Amino acid sequence: MRHPRSPHPPSPERSAELRRRFAEEARSERPDLATLCLLVGAEADGALDEAGLDAAQMELDRLAGQLPFRPGSPSAWAAALRDLLGERYGFHGVAADYQRLESSLLHEVLRRRRGLPIMLSVVWLEVARRAGAPVYGVALPGHFVVGFGAESGPEEGRVLADPFDGGRVLSGNDAEVLVAGVTGAALRPSMLEPAAPLEVVSRILNNIRAWAAARPERSDVGLRAIELALLLPAHAARLRYERARLLVQRGEFAAGAGELEAYAEVVGAVDEAVAEQVRGEARAARAMLN
Repeated sequence: MRHPRSPHPPSPERSAELRRRFAEEARSERPDLATLCLLVGAEADGALDEAGLDAAQMELDRLAGQLPFRPGSPSAWAAALRDLLGERYGFHGVAADYQRLESSLLHEVLRRRRGLPIMLSVVWLEVARRAGAPVYGVALPGHFVVGFGAESGPEEGRVLADPFDGGRVLSGNDAEVLVAGVTGAALRPSMLEPAAPLEVVSRILNNIRAWAAARPERSDVGLRAIELALLLPAHAARLRYERARLLVQRGEFAAGAGELEAYAEVVGAVDEAVAEQVRGEARAARAMLN
């Protein structure tokens, strides 16, 4: 039986180049979702070289080439993607996938044909987009799905599909059941709005951070995910606090203390009590150096 390998990080030089390209793509006029996801994968997995990046893009092209030529309505597109990716190629998810880092890395999802809902949705989105489908991502709370049809205008005619369930078309109140199962709350129309590529990437990085947070021995993965998230044009200021705390946890006390002090300066403008708490953490980190 083949044991899964544990992805190792790239060299510092390779990482710096990947981050430069990630920042450039994220700030471009039309950020490319597949490119950003593959750069995230290369930052997490040092084995993913330039040839591997190209091969993943070519695989998405190859899959798109096997779709019927413009099948027609949104429901016909959804059925064509389900038949190709879900049934013919077996792309789907299972609960155990939530425990694997590879489930958040696009090149591994293409190889294993398994992954988290959001990563399987990225495969659906990128294959469908290449074939000319009217397709967009839908970031339901806790469960990402794919929409077919016009992104704006009346909802009539739009179709939702769940790539984690092999591309099953959601009918009736299926979306309401999905949301209620995760949050216990009702589905709101705003939850069905199309997710922009940078929103998708941010959510993927959040998933990687959550995976690493449950595994202190892989704090390197969490740190890399935070540092990529900080390169996105819009990000929460609190990410800098998380990065500082992670540096301290990893034993980089001076660097972590410096970041905590910098964050305290920013947050002090709106909440002096929180700023003083953060300064206390910085002092404690510097004390670890003695």
